[in-house]
Amino acid sequence: MKRNPCLTCGACCAVFCVSFAEDEIDTFPGGAVPADLTEMRKPGQRIMRGTLGSHPRCEALEGRVGVKVSCRIYKNRPSTCRKFGIAWEGGQGNHQCDRARAMYGFSPFSPW
Repeated sequence: MKRNPCLTCGACCAVFCVSFAEDEIDTFPGGAVPADLTEMRKPGQRIMRGTLGSHPRCEALEGRVGVKVSCRIYKNRPSTCRKFGIAWEGGQGNHQCDRARAMYGFSPFSPW
């Protein structure tokens, strides 16, 4: 089984603003994202704490970008993160992944 390349990257968690619907936080029925790791962006919309600003980094990201990382709320991460595909999984590249990696000076992941 091929190792998940995201575990040695994490650039997406330290480049983009992660916004999602407010009803995904754990204070809403059926919500799972820990509310204490989020902040309101506008009514009905939340962002992951730390992802807005000139040097974003999600507070749920642990480790060193480009070396070894993990998400401490992986099972309860927001839909935005769930939809962010692993580059080349299923034969598809991910331009947002390539962009985030470039911001850190990393080459895009390869399909090989």
